[in-house]
Amino acid sequence: MSEMVDIGGKEHVNRIAKASGFIKLHPETIQKIKGKQVPKGDVISVAKTAGIMAIKNTTQIVPLTHPIPITGAKVNFVVQEEGVKVKVKVKSRGQTGVEMEALSGATASLLTVWDMVKGFEKDEEGQYPDTRITDIQVKEKVKK
Repeated sequence: MSEMVDIGGKEHVNRIAKASGFIKLHPETIQKIKGKQVPKGDVISVAKTAGIMAIKNTTQIVPLTHPIPITGAKVNFVVQEEGVKVKVKVKSRGQTGVEMEALSGATASLLTVWDMVKGFEKDEEGQYPDTRITDIQVKEKVKK
């Protein structure tokens, strides 16, 4: 039996969660991202928007999460030699944490990067032997 946890008796407090993740990409793909040469558009800008949308819509993705007021959200990227790292920070004032929102933002951002560059990542058979999303994790959780 599934159920949402009752948070009705919990106090409203400031909450922050930070999450991160990484997508491994070919060096040529990274150069196309840096040079804004991806036909679908500016990969980083679109992926940031996707991350923020996922943060705000976590209850639509993860069934037993509570709808909570998001008071701030940041999605930042670091383009590295072997891929792209995303860092997400979510703030709320409420009765439950924002870890799932931060994780949703990180995941959706990286999925968007993959979608936008997948044409450069396929091998001759249309497969993705080297591309992978890794290290999605909660880096920090704060309750004040």
